Amino acid sequence: MNDQVHLIKKYPNRRLYDTQASAYITLTEVKDLVLAFEDFKVVDAKSGEDLTRSILLQIILEEESGGLPIFSSELLSMVIRFYGNTLQAMLGKYLENNLRTFVEFQHKLQDQVISMYEDNPRLQNELWAQFLNFQQPAMQSMMSTYMDQSKTMLQKMQTQIQTQARSMLTAGYPSELFPSVPPKVSPKR
Repeated sequence: MNDQVHLIKKYPNRRLYDTQASAYITLTEVKDLVLAFEDFKVVDAKSGEDLTRSILLQIILEEESGGLPIFSSELLSMVIRFYGNTLQAMLGKYLENNLRTFVEFQHKLQDQVISMYEDNPRLQNELWAQFLNFQQPAMQSMMSTYMDQSKTMLQKMQTQIQTQARSMLTAGYPSELFPSVPPKVSPKR
């Protein structure tokens, strides 16, 4: 990444102006910046408001509507249900960390293939393609198991948070106000 942020201004006519290239650019060209790991920021030309997230969401929407989507309707529904939920902030970090781990794993595999066959790029590509074809079911199984474990962990954490919240809210109040919470029992002496 560069030390300087690549600035793009969005004008009211919905055109994007690349201040570095002194030219208008398209969403496809912004996507190319993402793929090149370029550090950029999109701002509203008048207000200076940061629009980077909304531009990235537009790119995702275009990618999802053409070809093979990454997000199923079920996954999108689950994400939408987290908005306004107490765990909303945690979901973003959770997804970000899991995707980062997945990408790191992929890079490690690629690095191993390159180190083994660095003198033969054609063999590297063939081996990588074969590996992915043979490993796809294993990877899917591994990711499925990982996601199931993560789901169980999240459910346990949510239950703990609910239990703690109930105990904090019910402390000092009569149990008739909170019938779902069992009354406190004093230890017998």
